[in-house]
Amino acid sequence: MSIIKNWKIHLIALLLAVICEWIGTKKVPLGPGVLLFLPMLYAMVLGTIISLPKLKAFKESETSHATAVLGLMTMILVTKLGVVIGPALIKVLNAGFALCVQELGHFMGTVVIGLPIAIALGLGRESVGATFSIDREPNIAIIAEKYGLSSPEGRGVMAIYICGTVFGAIWVGLIAGFLAALHIFHPYALAMGAGVGSGSMMAAATGAIATVFPEQKAEILMYAGASNLLTTIVGIYFCLFVSLPLTNYFYKKLSPILAPKKKGA
Repeated sequence: MSIIKNWKIHLIALLLAVICEWIGTKKVPLGPGVLLFLPMLYAMVLGTIISLPKLKAFKESETSHATAVLGLMTMILVTKLGVVIGPALIKVLNAGFALCVQELGHFMGTVVIGLPIAIALGLGRESVGATFSIDREPNIAIIAEKYGLSSPEGRGVMAIYICGTVFGAIWVGLIAGFLAALHIFHPYALAMGAGVGSGSMMAAATGAIATVFPEQKAEILMYAGASNLLTTIVGIYFCLFVSLPLTNYFYKKLSPILAPKKKGA
């Protein structure tokens, strides 16, 4: 009944998918590498334009329905990845140490690089929620439970979540395609780095990497899926007990230096 009621948004989504697949993957030379523009990127850009409130193309109930369907499609994607990982469990176990170690970069990079910049920009406590992780669904739950989404930390985590949803897949897809074309990193290493805990970002990154290394597509999907799974499971505990406490500690130390209070404030 819900599909029949919201038939317009399903029809437009189908048309966008057909148009974007018809355009196909485009390669643009850029220095020593290549920028890969995938159908997913076109779909996100066109979908964003069509969904602008000024155009009034969709009702609020229809956009809410689309959000629910997106969650369902992500579950199907994760299931597919599980099917890919299953037959190759031996390879995953052999790369277990590398997969676990590279998880540190998904969290520490945001704290070490992102936090000082956020404080210098004057974000205040919002910088804690914005930089303690890449801020996907499990990370939102941690902040919501500890501080509440109406808190400064809650505003920070939601702001990055929205930015990641809108721009994350585009950015990660372009970067992954460019790095893969340089042939500096092994495709398996790039695949592991693609598993950042976001289905859309991982799909964009693996699609770009697999385009450069088509003969290793199955292995790329396998390592990316395993990394994404570890990020989601291990990442919850890492963020809760390591990343968030460290972010709070560094915030207290860096705030007086990077964002001193004004006199009389």
